[in-house]
Amino acid sequence: MDIQVVEGRLTEAPHDGATGVERRAFGEFVGPRGELASYAFGWCTGSEQQSAALTIGMGIGNPGGGTFHARIFPHDGGYASSLVDEPFEQVPEGGPDLSAEEARAHDTLPFIWWVADLVMERDRRAWWMKHWLLGTMAVQTPEVHGLREPVLLVVHDDDDEEVTWHLVGATGAGDDGTVAHLHHAIERDPALLDVMDLAPGEHATRDHEGAPWKRS
Repeated sequence: MDIQVVEGRLTEAPHDGATGVERRAFGEFVGPRGELASYAFGWCTGSEQQSAALTIGMGIGNPGGGTFHARIFPHDGGYASSLVDEPFEQVPEGGPDLSAEEARAHDTLPFIWWVADLVMERDRRAWWMKHWLLGTMAVQTPEVHGLREPVLLVVHDDDDEEVTWHLVGATGAGDDGTVAHLHHAIERDPALLDVMDLAPGEHATRDHEGAPWKRS
């Protein structure tokens, strides 16, 4: 059986008045031997603390089942995770909430971290969260930034520049561009979620808004 990461619902709610949004994404994991787990992760824009939350649960109704909770935070140009005591979410496959100490002593912890890595790799909402977490910036053409044109070309450069993402509309890229957070562009156009895993050196195009992306 193939490994499956199945995206579930995404919830959004105001956070800290009108200054931010709290997002929570849910999903299910099926391992190669039919192992089941469910997960939730979330982040709050506009918050002073640049970290996200993650819950993974497995073994509901079984003595060895449990729900693991962690925080995700920027670290050395990427991100790292750390177990925490405070529960984040309840998930369908989860057993009792485990403290960080209980989770570290649990014999399934390596499996849980494996699930976490695959969720961060395969769930499109996790790509969005990582770009928010890392503060990824993108050069946007004036027409795209001003919402006068949809994004038709997404480029992830493989050079050594600090800003390597480019969002281009129908007018094409000129000498002028605005540098802004990539996660805000996803808010305006959720279809960008499909290409937020582009590796350095890759790009994606579409013929018009709503058309499928073509990667190269």
